[in-house]
Amino acid sequence: MVKEHQIIAGNFDLAGRASSDLKRLLKSMATYPRLYVNRVCSASYEAEINIVIHSVGGYMTYEVNEANIELNFFDDGPGIPDIELAMKKGYSTASQIAHLNGFGAGMGLNNIKELSDRLTIHSTPRGTHLKMIFTIGERDA
Repeated sequence: MVKEHQIIAGNFDLAGRASSDLKRLLKSMATYPRLYVNRVCSASYEAEINIVIHSVGGYMTYEVNEANIELNFFDDGPGIPDIELAMKKGYSTASQIAHLNGFGAGMGLNNIKELSDRLTIHSTPRGTHLKMIFTIGERDA
């Protein structure tokens, strides 16, 4: 099963909508452990918020199957100039508006890395692609 959601830049009112839809789906399937669902959806929310805060818009796709869950986030510009620096806890380039809305603590990418089993990031000045793979493991029991 593959599904896609649009993510609108700067729209804090709709931020989290795609991740909430994913969570509803996973809970309705009653197949996955609660901790696994929480891990997948927490990483999804972090990535979704990053698109709202740092890009000019994008979308999320997810594929759910028996072996794993794959999340892909694509956004349009401006890209991440230094991925290694962006992965450091507390490093943030969030705007004042993001901070006023309670976001931009500089933990997003680091949290995504910790929550996912595999993370790849590809970024250019035209946009960024995050690919996350989640498999059920001991930490989900």
